[in-house]
Amino acid sequence: MAASAVAVEADAAGLMPAGYGAAAVLPYLTVPITAATLLRRPIEAAALAAAGALTAVASGRQLGQPGYVVAGVQWLLLAAIGMLTAGAFQRSMLARGGSPQPYAEATRLLTQLRSVARQLPGATLDPGGLAQHLLDELRSSARADRAAVLCSSGGGRLIVLAQAGTERVDWETALDSDSAISDAWASQQPQATGRTQARTSTNGDVSALVVPLVAGVRTVGLIVLEVDGAGAYPPGVIHRVVALAAPAALRLEAALLFDDVRSLATNEERQRLAREIHDGVAQELVMVGYGIDNALATLPEQAAETAQELRTLRGEVTRVITELRLSLFELRSEVERHGGLTAAIADYARTVGASAGLRVHMSLDESTARLPAAIEAELLRIAQEAITNARKHAGASNLWVTCEVDPPYAQITVADDGHGLGEQRTDGRYGLAIMAERAERIRGRLEIRPRHPSGTTVAVVLGTSPRRDRL
Repeated sequence: MAASAVAVEADAAGLMPAGYGAAAVLPYLTVPITAATLLRRPIEAAALAAAGALTAVASGRQLGQPGYVVAGVQWLLLAAIGMLTAGAFQRSMLARGGSPQPYAEATRLLTQLRSVARQLPGATLDPGGLAQHLLDELRSSARADRAAVLCSSGGGRLIVLAQAGTERVDWETALDSDSAISDAWASQQPQATGRTQARTSTNGDVSALVVPLVAGVRTVGLIVLEVDGAGAYPPGVIHRVVALAAPAALRLEAALLFDDVRSLATNEERQRLAREIHDGVAQELVMVGYGIDNALATLPEQAAETAQELRTLRGEVTRVITELRLSLFELRSEVERHGGLTAAIADYARTVGASAGLRVHMSLDESTARLPAAIEAELLRIAQEAITNARKHAGASNLWVTCEVDPPYAQITVADDGHGLGEQRTDGRYGLAIMAERAERIRGRLEIRPRHPSGTTVAVVLGTSPRRDRL
């Protein structure tokens, strides 16, 4: 406002043409209004704009110079533009830094994912199924006695999504090793070599080809092909394999991302259910137990029959609370990133065995390589269901848990010395049906058989045994 007054005095003294002084300081007069808008003070900004416009118009009329009126209108327009620009900038900054924006973006992406998932066949978003289909395509275009599709599992190692060949191969999955696998991952370029990519060397000449699966700028996996013999992968063959790998990389990345989203959603739902059960039904049952205890303490000695009924009821409430606690433990149990599958199964078996008075015998054999996280989660749930069935229905005294994990092979066996399944059909029990569905989901097989001399054996087998003598 001081600048406007100075301009008015200069015009009155005849030092510059009419209206020129006000027009010269117009850009500076918009600064306080724009600053007030940026500071989220819209009322002050509007008041400054109105006061400035009235001052310019009143000064023009007092001096009898129409140029001041025109200047006042121009100033008012510039101020309004400054206010709108500052307001838009402020809203943009709030949208970027505010908490609602990530949820809005997540909602948009999840909506798109749901629409896309409904248009695709069910197996298309299965990483293992995609990897196996890719291997089948590759083996029709290039020779391969042994082949695998690997993807990252974190911790500087790769995991085997799918494998083909006459025998299981112990691939070198460490990314810090001196191998064509680590070179292809780092360089994102195909690597052809005359050295096997397995940890155990083979006799004779070997040709190996490692092709990275690159989606955009990110390596999502590797294709490893090996054949006995030299010079099996000339440039023409490499070109064909790369051509097949290019579109497969994007499909595999989509499947892996979908798998991660599904795992996160499943884990979050399990944790939510555990919290609701703990804070709701479990707490109410505990209060019921306390009420029964108080009733027992206040009963007269003559009410012996009533006291016995209350003790029986108290025992049932205690049993239900124990079941709920074990259910909560099962819901919250996950395969830790560094603990491994066998550690999670062993922890659950020990806890259940201690609560049920079972003697638990465990045999754990797990290699340093890891299975895909989704497969580990399914195997854990199958083992939990088998252990729970043994505790609830078998009437057993002993529980045998055997875990053998040597990716891509895995076998989890749970056996008990209870009364067995009897004449009841195995497919008629809900828990067994759920286990069968989980095994089918990870392309494994579920085996349920009687145990001699008594009891039941439940085994889930994934892949092909690395040992010839294994049944």
